[in-house]
Amino acid sequence: MQVDLVGGYYDAGDNVKFGFPMAFTTTMLSWSVIEFGGAMKTELENAREAIRWGTDYLLKATAYPDTIYVQVGDAEKDHACWERPEDMDTPRNVYKIDRNNPGSDVAAETAAALAAASIVFRKIDPIYSKTLLTRAIKVSNTHTLCHSLSYAYDVALF
Repeated sequence: MQVDLVGGYYDAGDNVKFGFPMAFTTTMLSWSVIEFGGAMKTELENAREAIRWGTDYLLKATAYPDTIYVQVGDAEKDHACWERPEDMDTPRNVYKIDRNNPGSDVAAETAAALAAASIVFRKIDPIYSKTLLTRAIKVSNTHTLCHSLSYAYDVALF
């Protein structure tokens, strides 16, 4: 299956995309705009564009039912290779969470990012805001509630 995961943010200056830090960054950017947007003056639009770049990617990563694509690239190989994304020729391994491979932590942060961003865009782009909130609820309901017992079980193993 082909999945469009173009966009989003790379991690640590190399060519791997990790869903958890990307979602966290998007959440924090969103809350910064919510709390301090009035003081951002001419930079407010840049902040919104940065948030939209992240949320557009997160919408792609959550587009398939019961699945979130949470990593693009191989952490070891990509951390060892510093080059422009336009020049990379390393395989683009894709990792996902789903009903058989839970990841309630990254799912919850992804839902938080989408929900927080929905507040940012509520007045200036209500259709996009509604899309973000609807997806946040779907992600939260599908991945965090269904796997809360698997997390407790995994923790109990240690």
